[in-house]
Amino acid sequence: MALKTEHELHGRRRSRNVGLAVVLALFVALVFGLTVVKVQQGDMMEAFDHQPRTSLLPVEEPAPAPATGEASQ
Repeated sequence: MALKTEHELHGRRRSRNVGLAVVLALFVALVFGLTVVKVQQGDMMEAFDHQPRTSLLPVEEPAPAPATGEASQ
């Protein structure tokens, strides 16, 4: 007779824990992969530092110079 027998509940719990560990590892790998791709394409990335994003601001055209002449009176 074995001194240490494992109950079936422990075997099922272990398989669920292994499954959860695999899912979490895949999620971490996905986030890491997306981070690597985003860092490699650094020219498209802008930092969030509470400053207006100049790439989203509308282009302002210079105001026309006021006419200086006597016709304005």
